[in-house]
Amino acid sequence: MIALGGKMIPCYTVQRNLACIQRTVGGVHWTSSCRPAPLLTASPVCALIDDKISIRGHFLPPRCPVTVCAQMQSDDGDLWEAFAHFNTNLDGTVNLTRDPSVGGSYLGCEPMGLLWGLQPAPGAREGLRLRKKKVETPYVMLMSLLKGHVSPSERPSTELAAVTAERWYMAPGVRRIEIRQKGVVGTLFLPPGPGPFPAMLDLWGMGGGLVEYRSALFASRGYASFSLAYIGHKDLPGPQNRINVGDPYFKSAFQLLQDHPQVYPDRIGIIGLSFGVYLTLRLANHSDIKPSCLICINGPAGSTIKLRDADDRTEQMENDQKYWTYDDQGNVSFRAVSLPANLSPESKVKLEHLTCPLMYIVGEDDLSASSIENANLIEETLSATGKSQLFTRLSYPGAGHLIEPPYTPNSRVSLWSVKPQKLATLWGGHLAPHAAAQEDSWKKILEFMETNLRH
Repeated sequence: MIALGGKMIPCYTVQRNLACIQRTVGGVHWTSSCRPAPLLTASPVCALIDDKISIRGHFLPPRCPVTVCAQMQSDDGDLWEAFAHFNTNLDGTVNLTRDPSVGGSYLGCEPMGLLWGLQPAPGAREGLRLRKKKVETPYVMLMSLLKGHVSPSERPSTELAAVTAERWYMAPGVRRIEIRQKGVVGTLFLPPGPGPFPAMLDLWGMGGGLVEYRSALFASRGYASFSLAYIGHKDLPGPQNRINVGDPYFKSAFQLLQDHPQVYPDRIGIIGLSFGVYLTLRLANHSDIKPSCLICINGPAGSTIKLRDADDRTEQMENDQKYWTYDDQGNVSFRAVSLPANLSPESKVKLEHLTCPLMYIVGEDDLSASSIENANLIEETLSATGKSQLFTRLSYPGAGHLIEPPYTPNSRVSLWSVKPQKLATLWGGHLAPHAAAQEDSWKKILEFMETNLRH
């Protein structure tokens, strides 16, 4: 509020010159001809998910409170939103790259905070986790500039301006190819152009299905990438709650990449998250599989669950329930399952046989895997066998289990299963430090791949 003629006038009605003030007091809207209408810009408006964007508000009164809000729908139709409170600068602008948020989804200067700060909107379904299921379409982000310091759930509020931005995992020209060959189930992504390209085999965790978005982004950055399904997919042998494939399956997937005419056969790396770490290390241990590098994110060097054996016998994941722990809300943590002491001795990978560079990424607040302990085990084993030069550790305080490509929100807890019982699992991680970990680790992952797959 500003004193004007003995009255307290909201700062939004104060204009830069007396003529504007007089017209405003006389009832003319504050976005009159003396100043252009408020404007919100995002640059670029179409970008890859790991690209930064610049968000700015223009033509606003100086030193006044505004809110910048971001909203988008997931592929499942759920609304996610984030918002931040700002005070405009003397020149009537707000610049998220420069200016600190004083309230809302995050605090301080965080240029991408509106993206990694997204959370399910009030009233949304419980246990949501944001994951891109249709990589051939973008996330469409609606960003709004609102009058005052408000929350999106407090509508109606005065919208001053808006802009829409698209966030893609697939760059123009990237090719998505479904693979169903020799029993192998996955999706191959190829960069634009004839190739040949260096490549990655992409392995996720026990959540199952076919997760494509990281591979799509690798292809957008110039690497062929093969996302492989191994549990919980309709085109794999059942039942879906078991791993019904064994070592030959994963070797076939690697060899499929090697044999592809647009892939360099001697420039292939493997990346694994969670249980995918165990599969990555296990596959690299085979004498006839020679990856150029390994990237392991928050996972074990062994398992309590057997892969399909020679007699086609498998085990359910639930067989390791004796190591499950629960918080006060009944959410399950799988962290103790992968403590080195709890891993079956015969399953532990013979780490001393590894011959290629290995990057291990640790979220120090991981509540789903014993990442610190497994990183220690790997580092100590390689050091004892004179191979310490192969090992790189990235460790992030406050980061949880799900370290993924940057500028996407973390879920500290999400729904794990509905049948036979509804169960939510703990992943760990706090929004701001987890976001910082994703940004830094992704940059270093790409540098690691550049060093080991292109040179």
